Amino acid sequence: MKRSVLARKRVPVATMEPYRVIRRPHVSEKTTDLTQNNNTYVFRVDSQATKTDISQAMVKIWNVTVKSVRIINVRGKAKRMGRIMGKSKPWKKALVTLAEGQGIDILR
Repeated sequence: MKRSVLARKRVPVATMEPYRVIRRPHVSEKTTDLTQNNNTYVFRVDSQATKTDISQAMVKIWNVTVKSVRIINVRGKAKRMGRIMGKSKPWKKALVTLAEGQGIDILR
């Protein structure tokens, strides 16, 4: 089979910069509660990133010990713009649990 000319080229995640893997923190009431009680931080991450990539990026950026990484693929929601129906983009969310005594200051 031939590949489409317009096919999206996949960037090898292993060569990605840490700041490209971890896009930004996801802040809400639920994530604030997770941070305070379980030492778990929530981030929006690159859609091609794996658990290993996210863990390595956390170590490079904040120099912390990562205990576990959980990933959620968030589907795009249906949006309405007048009569026209649209859809928001899907994105990937990572829940990163740090070891005891570790922490990061996200909102500076």
